[in-house]
Amino acid sequence: MKTILAAGGKGTRIQSIADNIPKPLISIGGKPILQWEIECLVQQGYTDLIITVSYLAEKIMDYFGDGSKFGCHIEYFVEEQPLGNAGAVYKLWQKGVLEDDFILLIADAMFDIDFERFVRFHKEHDALATLFTHPNSHPYDSGVVIADESSHIVTSWFNKEDIKPKWYKNRVNAGLQILSPNIFKLLETNCYKEGGKVDLDRDILKPSVWTGKLYAYDSPEYVKDMGTPERYYQVSEDLRTGCAASRNLKNKQKAIFLDRDGTINKYVGFLDSIDKFELLPGTAGAISKINRAGYLAIVVTNQPVIARGEVTIEELTVIHNKMENLLGNEGAYLDAVYYCPHHPDKGYDGEVTELKFDCDCRKPKPGMLLQAAKEYNIDLSQSWIIGDSERDIQAGISAGCKAALICEDGSEKNELGQQITTNSLLEAVEKIFSSTIDFRSSPNKFQGGLYIG
Repeated sequence: MKTILAAGGKGTRIQSIADNIPKPLISIGGKPILQWEIECLVQQGYTDLIITVSYLAEKIMDYFGDGSKFGCHIEYFVEEQPLGNAGAVYKLWQKGVLEDDFILLIADAMFDIDFERFVRFHKEHDALATLFTHPNSHPYDSGVVIADESSHIVTSWFNKEDIKPKWYKNRVNAGLQILSPNIFKLLETNCYKEGGKVDLDRDILKPSVWTGKLYAYDSPEYVKDMGTPERYYQVSEDLRTGCAASRNLKNKQKAIFLDRDGTINKYVGFLDSIDKFELLPGTAGAISKINRAGYLAIVVTNQPVIARGEVTIEELTVIHNKMENLLGNEGAYLDAVYYCPHHPDKGYDGEVTELKFDCDCRKPKPGMLLQAAKEYNIDLSQSWIIGDSERDIQAGISAGCKAALICEDGSEKNELGQQITTNSLLEAVEKIFSSTIDFRSSPNKFQGGLYIG
């Protein structure tokens, strides 16, 4: 499968880090960002590359040459005038270069992902386009992609400037995608005007939502744009600590599983209204520490209100969207949310009878944790569960995790088998990480080199 790396941008937002060199050649961790990308691709067998270049194109071509010294074959498409972030790709299609599905990547982001998994998802869904989506710490200034949770079909797309719904799932387009060339044929009349620029998101991808063939591949793997000085320093730190490489789903992951009610948000009994959802103090700070530590932050919550007929799945989705928005506004994110909609006891007015049975996912059973472990390649023995009830602790121990219990009076619940007893999520996270991770280190201390060739 061909891979196109779009390297034509000037990088005006990061000129304070490196001026007068093309953005893809900015050095990070000792080598250009584009070299990191190419090496990740080559290691996984993707060696047929096309790099589209414009600003200071000769510097990029001189550095990478024909690709032989990097273990790949590189061809170039030179934009004589700026064509937008997809104009060069469109012209390659017009020239007959792109006859089969291909990978399209931005050339100024650090990523370390399992491409085989990504491509397999695309092929299994026979997608017109597959977007790599993930949560991030600043969804409010990112393009947000809304997809159906079961089919993964993209249903809505909100660019940065669009008015978003009040509450939405924190999933953003990471700038990595797999495209069928048919997308250009389908949208040819919309996406290109002779001599004009083509914007991938606005002119090609967003207008194809109506086809029902645009899919979201949701993954917690590491993808971070280094387009601003702040993000550059953060990526530098993530490289130094090994956080970037460890998130590749080829590697075993570590997770912290989180109960919801009483752990993340204020306990109000059966939470049956979005107005009742309120984050507990310190929650965002605790989850941000989990994010920065390289652990997956995964919610596992019993929601019998679904089976009881008190909340619909659509209403629960909005409640969880509010949870993700509130966290995102404070720089924290969840990698996944699992919920059990079942309840074994019958006889409630308005209950959903098909959900009234003894399932394998309702805590204290470990079903949700085991499902997450399968989907995200999690090493449960290196993972934790944090919750405020005996059910949470039992589910974690049954899955093979270590456990932390949140309760006001730990002396009453010392025999549940937990390793940590505390009175808040933030304190639990700090105790888990206290001996292994120094959260006081500043990414701004990293002094990256620059390629000036």
